[in-house]
Amino acid sequence: MRFAAFACAVSPIAIATITVATPAMAQDSDAVALPTNGNEIVVTARRREERLIDVPISVTAIGGDALAKQGTQTIEEVAQEVPNLTLEVSRGTNTTLSAFIRGVGQQDPVAGFEAGVGLYVDDVYLNRPQAAVLDVYDVERIEVLRGPQGTLYGRNTIGGAIKYVTARLPKETSLKVRGTYGSYDQADLVVTASTPISDTLSIGASGARLSRGGFGDNLEQDGVENYNKDVWAARGTVEFDNGPVFIRLSGDYIKDDSFARQGHRLIPGQLTGAPVLDSVYDTRAGLNVVDQEVEAWGGSLTAAFEVSDTITLKSITGYREDSSTSPIDFDSLPAADLDVPAIYENDQFSQELQFLYEGDRLSGVLGTYYLDANAFTAFDVALFTTGDLIGLPGLTAQTLGDVKTKTWSIFGDFTYDLTDQLSLSVGGRYTNDKRSSRVLRTTFIGGYSDLFATGAIPIAVTSDFDGSDTFKEFTPRASISFRPNSNHNIYFTYSKGFKGGGFDPRGQTSQAQDLDNDGTVSAAEIFEFMRFKPETVDSYELGWKASLLDRRLSISFAAFKGDYTDIQIPGSQGADTDGDGVFDTFVGVTTNAASADINGFELEADILAGEDFAGDGSRMNVNFAVGYLDAKFNEYFVNGVDVSDQRTFQNTPEWTVNAGFDLGLPVASGIVDFLGGISMRSDTSQFETANAFLDQDAYFLVDAGIVYTDDSDRFSIGVHGKNLTNERYIVSGYNFVAGGTNGQPFVPTLGLEGTLTGFYGDPRRFFVTGEVRF
Repeated sequence: MRFAAFACAVSPIAIATITVATPAMAQDSDAVALPTNGNEIVVTARRREERLIDVPISVTAIGGDALAKQGTQTIEEVAQEVPNLTLEVSRGTNTTLSAFIRGVGQQDPVAGFEAGVGLYVDDVYLNRPQAAVLDVYDVERIEVLRGPQGTLYGRNTIGGAIKYVTARLPKETSLKVRGTYGSYDQADLVVTASTPISDTLSIGASGARLSRGGFGDNLEQDGVENYNKDVWAARGTVEFDNGPVFIRLSGDYIKDDSFARQGHRLIPGQLTGAPVLDSVYDTRAGLNVVDQEVEAWGGSLTAAFEVSDTITLKSITGYREDSSTSPIDFDSLPAADLDVPAIYENDQFSQELQFLYEGDRLSGVLGTYYLDANAFTAFDVALFTTGDLIGLPGLTAQTLGDVKTKTWSIFGDFTYDLTDQLSLSVGGRYTNDKRSSRVLRTTFIGGYSDLFATGAIPIAVTSDFDGSDTFKEFTPRASISFRPNSNHNIYFTYSKGFKGGGFDPRGQTSQAQDLDNDGTVSAAEIFEFMRFKPETVDSYELGWKASLLDRRLSISFAAFKGDYTDIQIPGSQGADTDGDGVFDTFVGVTTNAASADINGFELEADILAGEDFAGDGSRMNVNFAVGYLDAKFNEYFVNGVDVSDQRTFQNTPEWTVNAGFDLGLPVASGIVDFLGGISMRSDTSQFETANAFLDQDAYFLVDAGIVYTDDSDRFSIGVHGKNLTNERYIVSGYNFVAGGTNGQPFVPTLGLEGTLTGFYGDPRRFFVTGEVRF
């Protein structure tokens, strides 16, 4: 599911300021603010209410009001504010999310591989990255939990967890209208309404229309823009709250008809000599047998019951579906040299039960979790030019992948206050993770397969795999916290996380090797070739959190060490499936090839630099964050050879830095906020192997805004500028060429034109946003 967006972003000091919540709301959320002095916040990041300063893990919580004030429009922009976090729109898609925290993530976003960062919407885990580029409207907050969260949040939170929490319904009838107009004909409208039906029952709904012209054009297809947006979205909510019982039923729907996001060729066509285009947002992709279309819907039911002052029972039920089609033109040229029309379909059901206890010295949670999910992937690999060259009709390799997941787990996490200053926390989770996979490859002659066209004839089944395996893991956590006073917390935490194993959804059984040299490739050898094991991280973190200068300065520092083992390395390579000596498709080869050390530190600070210095209500807030990562492979085996000294971590810059300010001055009957921010990411590799064309050098992004809000908070208007220096930076890409450096010619490794294409972050944009509350 993908949510619709309005203009919103992160305000400096508001990173630590979140909307005040009622106790019933707190039961159903993972980070809420209660009435406290200064910037002190009460959160439930460990599934129970605690002051943020007392939580012995690295957490950044960004409030919805702050998001609305500064102009962040989609969830990946949050990465500009959070250290050691990478969020990008994946290559060849508008809606698939690539997420990395502290160097751990999902190297390939294809359904069937497991994520390394857990994404949650209202406590419901999204099992697949498709349709997960969340636009933001009516959001209460976004939280980023860094480091393994395997005890409380389970499998696939090996790097951390990102939590998207929608806003609760107000207690009075309300209507809010928010509109945005900006560069590239951006025009957004979000309408939100709610009303109480009785003292205990409320209903609400939101609708959004989001549109924007493309940053570039498809020069091959008339009227088709590149990097545009065309989204409709809606959400409905029913809440019941009588004190001891809180029930929330919500549902949402999203339809995205944006044109396909196609890549920019970085090299001329190696067969036709097609030139490199002037604009990095333009393309000449000719694949048009299927439109880009994404549809997603789902809902959740959360119920909390206060049995007593110390015991609460909680249930979280979720169901989600999404389907999408995408014309992925790898070579970004008119001919079908390497064209991949694709279909993705996902569905999932999840159920979580929690028993929460809050005593004088002992507090904690016991729980169970169940997930039943299915991911279907289908795509063609069309190399028609190759067929023409050898005097045959075009050959197409069709791949069908169907991955079923059934997971259950039991978990617990408790904290005991040994003294008023010293506390000990222990927790653990046992997970039983079953993965079943069917991968079928069929060769067609005469054009695209029966999934996307008519007339092509199937001539051979080149691979047919059906297998299942169960992965079991215990992930413990332990921490000790020392609080010399209420304004300081020094902690040490050990935690373990794991990412589930599975089977390569693009694997080709004919590529399996005869490992025992007996002259045949057995079923067991094929199974081992297609299968990859879970990966694990053992993390050690030493941290300090403090609230200083009469709570004008909030600061947190964490140094961490991660032992990363059995790292899953997915890859794609050309393959000859029909024995004619010509590569006719690409296949996946995934191995647990590597181990690594991931060490680093994070420093975050929020400063109230001044208040009431230019009239009542004036203020100056400043924030900064610094993240450092030293991520190095200890082992990395390719065909039995350790090449760790030639490999690097993808999507993992060594340094992430950001700084911002919010100067608020009273004007007329309101406040004008002058906002600015700058973020820096150091050199970043797109793959584990260095690529001089796709790897991104260090770059800076500069944003600014001016927002006026009246004293009654019923009206606001803002002007925002994003990427003011118009930086061009690569966020992902495709590479199917060799050579190209030191004067060497490019050598296509699949197709004849050579595929080396890049996808870019957003250019400079300006927009105006206005909001009226009735």
